[in-house]
Amino acid sequence: MSHTNIALFVSHMGCQMKCSFCNQHIITGNSGLVTKEDVNKAVQKALKSGHKGAQLAFFGGSFTAVDRDYMLSLLEAAGPFIKNGDISGIRISTRPDFIDADILKILKSYGVTAIELGAQSMDDGVLAQNDRGHTSDDVLNASLMIKQYGFELGVQMMTGLYTDTDEKSLSTAQKLAKLGPQTIRIYPTVVLKGTKLHELYLKGEYVPQTLDQAVNLCSRLILFFESMEINVIRVGLHSGGAVEEGFVAGAYHPAFKELCESKIYLDKALQKIDQEADLECDKNSGLKSGEPAVKAGYTLFVSPGEISKMTGHKKSNIIELDKKGFSCKVKQDNALKKYDIRVEKDGKK
Repeated sequence: MSHTNIALFVSHMGCQMKCSFCNQHIITGNSGLVTKEDVNKAVQKALKSGHKGAQLAFFGGSFTAVDRDYMLSLLEAAGPFIKNGDISGIRISTRPDFIDADILKILKSYGVTAIELGAQSMDDGVLAQNDRGHTSDDVLNASLMIKQYGFELGVQMMTGLYTDTDEKSLSTAQKLAKLGPQTIRIYPTVVLKGTKLHELYLKGEYVPQTLDQAVNLCSRLILFFESMEINVIRVGLHSGGAVEEGFVAGAYHPAFKELCESKIYLDKALQKIDQEADLECDKNSGLKSGEPAVKAGYTLFVSPGEISKMTGHKKSNIIELDKKGFSCKVKQDNALKKYDIRVEKDGKK
């Protein structure tokens, strides 16, 4: 199913919790009430831009917890577009503790095709410390029901929450993967003005992840979910809205996923080059593994469309490899898949 979304943000609507990290008005840049007219305008704009068949997505807040009449009015506004094929269905995001059989029947009848759960963590201690108001069991039960009713299941997790650790995040990833979602979104925690985390940060009680720490962890998570055939459809908080103005601290970058993917390619390139260097050491006992006596040239082959990620932001990967004594250029190989890499030593026969 296409993951091109016509996104509308129903910020804070229906959610009675105030999680430690949450300031939806800053994240979305929208404090107004989404209306039926907004649905119509958003779809018409997408159609004019050539996005026929995309999903209409209601993000932000907790869609299944809003006033029932209001929720139905938005779903009804989307109905004609589903009927004539202008949109392929409706995607919503919500809390795991606002899913039950009755709501799933309603969503099904109105053409909702995908439900994303804001799990954030599968560690009950982390959930409690960040005022989530639900447990890991709620995530499990909601996921099972969503799949039983035939919806596409998506899950969302966060890293670097208050009292969280890399080990807890990796455990959360493993537990979420066992639920069998089709999609995952990974959000490193960002400290925003007007949140509990902001207060804890100012008191010195919360130390957010640095950008490098978050990139290191999230690059591992991307590879893990991809290995489990779970589509990673977003990594990092989206830019826009008022995020830059509300940002205080933490791992925010407008191209965060690209940083993570560049890290994946750099690590794999170094591993492959080290393997080549080990082979050279067998021929020349005077060299230590991974430490060429002179700068060695290599060609790095990646799949089409991945060259910029291998090269890195502002050629950061090429520069880093050069510092380590490896002069590298990047080419494409149509036979390779995403995140695969092949290395050839220049001049090798």
